[in-house]
Amino acid sequence: MEQLLIWAIFGYALVVGIGGVFGYMKAKSTKSLLAGSTSGLILLVAWFLATKTPTVGLGIATLMATVLLVVFITRFVRTRKFMPAGMMMLLNLVAMVAFLAGWLNLA
Repeated sequence: MEQLLIWAIFGYALVVGIGGVFGYMKAKSTKSLLAGSTSGLILLVAWFLATKTPTVGLGIATLMATVLLVVFITRFVRTRKFMPAGMMMLLNLVAMVAFLAGWLNLA
C-alpha cells in the first residue's frame, strides 16, 4: 500500500502540473501556469522524498493537497462551475484523504 501511495504522489504531481499548463493554454492565465508548475514541482519533491522517507514525502503531499483543496473550494464557491474548480476540488479531497491516511498509518 505504501508503494501505491508513493506512486500516487507522482501521478498527482503530473496532474496538478499539467492542469496549470492547460489553464494557461485555455484562459491565458499565467497565474494558473505558475501555481500549477510550483505545486507540481513541490509534489515531485514530495514524491522523491517519499521514496527515501515515506513519512516526510507523504506529509508534504498531504499539506500540498490540503492547500490546493482550500484554493479550489474557494474557486468553486466563487464560480459555481464544476470544470475545472469542482473537479480539482474533488481530486484534491481524495488525494488529501489518501495521503493523510497513509501518513497516519506510518507515523
